[in-house]
Amino acid sequence: MEYWSNLATGFQTAFGWEPLLFCFVGVTLGTFVGVLPGIGALAAISMLLPVTFYLDPISALIMLAGIYYGAQYGGSTASILLNTPGTVTQAVTCLDGHPMAKQGRAGVALFTTTITSFIGGSFAILLLMFLAPMLASVALSFGSAEYFAVILFGLVVASTLSGEAPIKGFAMVALGVMLGFVGIDGNSGTMRYQFGFFELSDGLNLVAVAMGLFGIAEILSNLVRKESAPFVIEKVTLRSMLPTRQDVRDSAWPTARGTLIGSFAGILPGTGAAIAPFIAYITEKRLSRTPERFGNGAIEGIASPEASNNAAAQAAFVPTLSLGIPGDAVMAIMLGALMIHGIVPGPQLIAQQPVLFWALIASFWIGNVMLLVLNIPLIGVWVRVLQIPYHVLYPTMLFLICVGVYSTSNSIMDVGVALVFGFIGYFMILLRYPTAPLLLGFILGPLMEVHLRRALMISQGDFSTFFSSAVGTGFLIASALVIVFSIRSARLARMARLDAVPEKQEA
Repeated sequence: MEYWSNLATGFQTAFGWEPLLFCFVGVTLGTFVGVLPGIGALAAISMLLPVTFYLDPISALIMLAGIYYGAQYGGSTASILLNTPGTVTQAVTCLDGHPMAKQGRAGVALFTTTITSFIGGSFAILLLMFLAPMLASVALSFGSAEYFAVILFGLVVASTLSGEAPIKGFAMVALGVMLGFVGIDGNSGTMRYQFGFFELSDGLNLVAVAMGLFGIAEILSNLVRKESAPFVIEKVTLRSMLPTRQDVRDSAWPTARGTLIGSFAGILPGTGAAIAPFIAYITEKRLSRTPERFGNGAIEGIASPEASNNAAAQAAFVPTLSLGIPGDAVMAIMLGALMIHGIVPGPQLIAQQPVLFWALIASFWIGNVMLLVLNIPLIGVWVRVLQIPYHVLYPTMLFLICVGVYSTSNSIMDVGVALVFGFIGYFMILLRYPTAPLLLGFILGPLMEVHLRRALMISQGDFSTFFSSAVGTGFLIASALVIVFSIRSARLARMARLDAVPEKQEA
């Protein structure tokens, strides 16, 4: 009964005209910046943080949170229509969402992402309501050794995104990890690998790397192919938006699995939503009886990652609000907004600020319903973007990418980094190297290094500390099994292709 009475108080507060208005503003603005290639929630929240100085703490946090999870909804639009992820976590959606758009099924893809996003987000809100204390205690019990094992497992799984070429995937993960080492060493405070560029002292800009690899590289690829209209234009009607019964059957269990994966990943402090879509995607590919469909427009390839993405975005508030540990950079800004208003996040937040906590949860429900109502009628509007000629769209996309990259830290160096990685991404496309493992290695590599060195310092260099707990041992064993299974599967696939060549020659 306590849960329901607290939730009723939260809804009573959230339905006030000011919180309701700023919830609508947040989710609408979040969807908008998510749709635009090159501008994500991090840049939008950073720019709007000064505005919250003049708002009530509840309204301010509701608006910033709405921008965050609203961008997760909107980011899939740019991924599907333009193959340019509006947010970093939408990179996986490009793999099957964009091929669906080229096949004339953009409406179905966008409708599916909206519904699965709502399901994933709703489940994570329930977890936040009922299981926040227990989940926070589980996450708090993880030490550096366990975090290292979890992150290593995520990187190993990400390397298998390369399908039949796991060596390429491992190479890209390793390259991403090495790129993450650029900047100041977190332990010694010394500069490393910045090659005399002071602008790189804080490391490579994540937004610049992501937009270069996925946005600029795609533009260059289409320019070289001299494609003026690379998309299949379809007439968007209500019928064309609705998935078939087969689509529903194919996406039902992937949505459920993605929701669980995203919810678990989101509650881990320091991990955030970065790892969830990658694990969800490769899980579906491994479980599928027809894995060759993935990358060619499989609806499971967008249903599971989108559900996990939004579940992780909502679940990331568990460690942020209950432990004071941000799940990612956006959550760190949320903590800053709380501290600006004199609110100390941590284990005492729920007891000291019950109205704020439950009003925020209520606003999640309201905001997710708003996004569901906003996105489905506007699917036709987003698909019309396909009709824009590329000679108009190319400069617009490049401009938005450069503005989005520059706005994150007001550095022209970041724009140069994005251009460099654009060319790198283009050559990776030519050589068929996967870009998603590189990005995940770049994101999680520094975090893995921190936990590795911290665990060894605590154990005084004893590597057995990584096997001292069931959680750490389990993830390390799982990583080894994934590596063995991936290499074995690749060898079997290669042998099958070699066996097929003589048969064709004899025929």
